[in-house]
Amino acid sequence: MSLSTPADLGAAPRGFRGRILGLRPPEAGAVAPEELERRLIELGFVEGALVEILHQGLFGRDPIAVRLQSATIALRRREAAAILVEPLS
Repeated sequence: MSLSTPADLGAAPRGFRGRILGLRPPEAGAVAPEELERRLIELGFVEGALVEILHQGLFGRDPIAVRLQSATIALRRREAAAILVEPLS
């Protein structure tokens, strides 16, 4: 999958580097959209932050390890799908 245009972080491959454009939590899920958005913001997933996918799990590519600024955070791909990103040039 090519990420030359804005997409969600959950669809990005290992090695992807980009900038966060915003959050778009799904309406249906294990966690209410407002709660997921609050959790992601508290972790630092805010507009303009730089992200990189460092690692992915062996089975189903889940979870993923994401470098956010200088921190490394593990996310499920379904949570990462709520994070809109654009690739760095």
